[in-house]
Amino acid sequence: MSRRDKSAAAPVTETGAMAEHFDVLIIGAGLSGIGAAWRLQQQRPGASYAVLEARSAIGGTWDLFRYPGVRSDSDMFTLSYPFRPWQGDRSLASGESIRRYIQDTADEGGITPHIRFSARVVAADWTADHWTVRLAGGETLTCAFLYACAGYYDYAGGHQPDFAGLEDYTGRFVHPQSWPADLDYAGRRVVVIGSGATAVTLVPAMAGTAAHVTMLQRSPSYLTVLPGRDVVADLLRRRLPARVAHKVARAKNILLTQGFYQLARRRPERVKALLRRFAVQHLADAAYVDEHFTPTYQPWDQRLCVIPDADLFEAIKAGAASVVTDHIDRFVPEGIRLRSGRTLEADVVVSATGLSLLPIGGVTLTVDGRPVDPGRHVAYRGVMLSSVPNFAYCIGYTNASWTLRADLSHRYVCRLLSYLDRTGYVAATPKETPGNRRPLLDLSSGYVQRALDRFPQQGDKDPWTVRQNYLLDVLTTPRADVRRDMTFSRSTAPVLEEIR
Repeated sequence: MSRRDKSAAAPVTETGAMAEHFDVLIIGAGLSGIGAAWRLQQQRPGASYAVLEARSAIGGTWDLFRYPGVRSDSDMFTLSYPFRPWQGDRSLASGESIRRYIQDTADEGGITPHIRFSARVVAADWTADHWTVRLAGGETLTCAFLYACAGYYDYAGGHQPDFAGLEDYTGRFVHPQSWPADLDYAGRRVVVIGSGATAVTLVPAMAGTAAHVTMLQRSPSYLTVLPGRDVVADLLRRRLPARVAHKVARAKNILLTQGFYQLARRRPERVKALLRRFAVQHLADAAYVDEHFTPTYQPWDQRLCVIPDADLFEAIKAGAASVVTDHIDRFVPEGIRLRSGRTLEADVVVSATGLSLLPIGGVTLTVDGRPVDPGRHVAYRGVMLSSVPNFAYCIGYTNASWTLRADLSHRYVCRLLSYLDRTGYVAATPKETPGNRRPLLDLSSGYVQRALDRFPQQGDKDPWTVRQNYLLDVLTTPRADVRRDMTFSRSTAPVLEEIR
């Protein structure tokens, strides 16, 4: 993909006006988008690019979520960028400190001037060897390569079940994804519906202020206790240069998390017993643990929830919080009536009922005028789509920090762009080989299962599989042959094949 003379060869819009053209357009200015821009500047100096951010600020997820206690459930030595050491004192960091870290990275790297805020991409069409990208405000840009780094959450709203009788409820009802700034829950009775990462974060964060917080769950989730500070990393940072300490702490945490995941998949009963022992140790009530913290599924069939410094267990022990495992019958004026007949009185109900997933940020893609349905395509190396040229998307691991795979994806994209430049090709299109297909995401969590048909599938052999194994990927992805199962083009011939 040779960089073209913008004044002589920039594409024109439907109205005949000259469109602003870039070598690469990056969708999203969150953790992934800023990382992609950094790698692009580092490995492709001189390439023209812009970052298109739908919101008015940097940060993505970490700017969107503002509920009490919002934090990372991955350690920051693996969630942070490998090229910019994490200097914070908390390994499981607050959302605001992560947002500042992303902002500081963009400022330090000279990326911020390349970001266009309130620039929501609604559609992109590939034709004549370039993408025409349309923004919600009507502006049109073009690029040679399009890279979607918008994550997989639907920023417009989270998952909200249709609760019977909700219109009868006289208290305050909120969803964590749209947390109201004016919500005052001091001295009030709060019920948090859910048992996932958001719920186990909210309950201890609100428990110190509310009169009492009840976590209402249909079924338990597995929880693991981790220290909020990484004492080994703190020791390393006192003894070693910052970058060296960061690399060692990062390697240590990668080995621990990947090792624990493999143990959970190979010896689930052993891990279940270990997690139960941790919970009993903190709560000192085996019967309570068996009732409320013993799931029916196997560890890592769903993402493991982390509670830093056992804060949820401590809130329960102190009497500031409690857990109820039951099903909702309906809302009543004073709160929630359960199937058991019990009524939970609540001044505030927080519906931490999960997220809604949205592939490639909800952008409508077409290739030579034909619509692209991501659910009918296959993931190529976990970063491109079969039969879609010069397009990549960023998606993280389900069993490790998002950034680990994201950074591998950024580096792969840069290698592919360099190959196009060296060879004079203008387009690279993954060509699917025959084989079985299976879902891209391998979790049984409700928010994943609800959206599986909207996401790309994966095949049964390399490079069409999406591994959940960073240790293997970090060895193979940087050396992966960018030519394998790839069709390269110097022409403007249509490239989208029939999708089976």
